[in-house]
Amino acid sequence: MSMRLHRCLAGWTAVALIMAGRLCAEDWAQFRGPNAAGVSLSSRTLPTRFSSTDKVRWSCDLGDGIASPVISAGRVFTTAMVGDAKFAVLAFEAASGKLLWRQELDAGKLPRITPPNSHASSTPASDGGRVYVYFSTLGLLAFDAADGRQLWRHDLPRPAYLMDWGAAASPIVYRDMVILNQDDDLAPYLVAVDCATGSMRWRTPRPDMLAGYAVPVLCEAGGRTDLVVAGTGKLKGYDPATGKELWTCNTLLRTIMTSPVVRDGVVYLSVQSYGDATRTVKYALLQWLDTNQDGRLARDETPREFWDKFDVSDKDRNATLEGDEVDRAFQSPTNMVGGGSTIQAVRGGGSGDVTRTHVVWNLENRSPSNLSSLLAFGDGLFVVKKGGISSSFDAATGKARWELKRIGNLGEYYASPVYGDGKIYVAGDNGTVVVLAAGPQLDVLARNDLGGTCIATPAIADGRLYFRTRERLICVGE
Repeated sequence: MSMRLHRCLAGWTAVALIMAGRLCAEDWAQFRGPNAAGVSLSSRTLPTRFSSTDKVRWSCDLGDGIASPVISAGRVFTTAMVGDAKFAVLAFEAASGKLLWRQELDAGKLPRITPPNSHASSTPASDGGRVYVYFSTLGLLAFDAADGRQLWRHDLPRPAYLMDWGAAASPIVYRDMVILNQDDDLAPYLVAVDCATGSMRWRTPRPDMLAGYAVPVLCEAGGRTDLVVAGTGKLKGYDPATGKELWTCNTLLRTIMTSPVVRDGVVYLSVQSYGDATRTVKYALLQWLDTNQDGRLARDETPREFWDKFDVSDKDRNATLEGDEVDRAFQSPTNMVGGGSTIQAVRGGGSGDVTRTHVVWNLENRSPSNLSSLLAFGDGLFVVKKGGISSSFDAATGKARWELKRIGNLGEYYASPVYGDGKIYVAGDNGTVVVLAAGPQLDVLARNDLGGTCIATPAIADGRLYFRTRERLICVGE
């Protein structure tokens, strides 16, 4: 073999090894990773015990935010607020934490917001070549994943919330489209835009919805792929190519803070909404907005963005709403669902109203979380709620494996649990990450302190865990 040929072969071998490494790299490219499931399929070992210093591969300061980190093509993307007026998008080298680029944008006039939400709350999504970000005052934006150049911006209506919860919708990527579900209290909708240009592909109004934060998921069933979105009272399936509604399952509750997960053509969802089935939005509004507690809503007790809706319902023009007027003003008369709790399984692939035909099982008034999404692992389901109270169910039957057992960390749970390497990672808002063995019994392996408030859901890629505290990004690994 000639020296020249030997060098060529060596060069091509090196390139092949680099490309193979890139192709084998694990992506966690949207909220909760592939299809928002929160499950890593990698066989790489993940640490059980760690801290804010132990097994930390790298960490960095970000600025305020609760958006989860995402990983694509060896890069980590996240967002933050810089001071009170700028919104930042940041990219890091996943292996080393090296800052690759940082883009800052003027946020404009920021809306009211309720803690612990942040204006930097939307988790990015990436297809490797671009990263897509939503910000309530700026709309959808796309950046070049390699150098951070802004490629396009798609303006969207500013969302409005009766109780000032604030925006937290996160986009997903499906084929050549970026899809965003924005359920607010004023004009909810589902929209898809072109990945390359940012031009609108379709937009579907969801007028019977109230404010909610479910991330869309994809369900393959019945010989097709449906885009499934959970919202007020209804789980709906859409044609992802056109946005046309295909089916609805009318088994949900008033307020939807959690996202579904899909496995083998079945959609699983855990939801808890304030109050019982008779408590429509009227009761929440009178509790939150009726400042003088006279049992009526005055015009100046409601946000200005809703005054048009208020005026339409104020039939006697006395500048107050009372009784059923409150519901009719802000909740769809065709969807007057109330509160309660449910954990349920619904088969995908239906057509029309599938409420009576596609519900596999439905556990009402059990032990779901209103904030932390359900996790499906192996043949089981896992949920955790305030106080560190956990439950697990058989995915096929809904039969409880354990119910209402504490994992040993009090506080609130905003982050959703994630799974990898046979373990479940549960991040509490106090910064403690409880690690459980993924099995039929509750088995706590470790409790680890990250040293900061943790509201964002962790990410997993290539044997590393990526935690976002309120101000920092922390990468841990063996």
